[in-house]
Amino acid sequence: MIALYDRTTHALNGSADSILPTLARFVFAATLMFYFWNSGLTKFDGTPFSPGVGGYAQVFPKAMEAVGCYISQMSIFHWAVVVAGTLSEFILPLLIVIGLFTRLAAFGMIGFVIVQSLTDLYGHGGIAHTETLGAWFDGLPTGTILDQRAFWMVVLVTLVLKGAQGPCHWTACCLATAKSALFPHPVFRRRWPIARQAPQTRWGTSSPH
Repeated sequence: MIALYDRTTHALNGSADSILPTLARFVFAATLMFYFWNSGLTKFDGTPFSPGVGGYAQVFPKAMEAVGCYISQMSIFHWAVVVAGTLSEFILPLLIVIGLFTRLAAFGMIGFVIVQSLTDLYGHGGIAHTETLGAWFDGLPTGTILDQRAFWMVVLVTLVLKGAQGPCHWTACCLATAKSALFPHPVFRRRWPIARQAPQTRWGTSSPH
């Protein structure tokens, strides 16, 4: 029984580096990818580079309220932040799902979720609602910020630590292809001459004469 347990745990440990990232990417695709894509669709009118009222109101609710919801009164800084956030909601989830630069994409999504949560709490007033903020160790796993998004973080941190091992892991392939395209021949490698060592005799180094 002990030997069987050891073999089983050894096999599980060996497969964890492939199973955990694949499972994390599947869970992200099944639960969060379309959530972020649908959220991004509400932020622009026409193209992601032309934010609409919804985009400004979601990212800068108090600033929009201060200018009477007139987009023309928002600065270039507000425009850049909304555009960057909108593009992030489309690009970063896609990179995670296809397994391309997964660590960087997951790290970017962690920052995005943190900013999103702070905006929900302090920009939209969620800090005043217990059901929105939630609480740990209270026996209720339904809080939007501290409960639900904690699970999001576990998935994203797993991808930051493990990368996109398993199927559809394209980062290594893309880097190898780029390397072979940029440096196709070994002539680009500088070769340094190897100094010859003088033969040894029983009395030390032999004389060149």
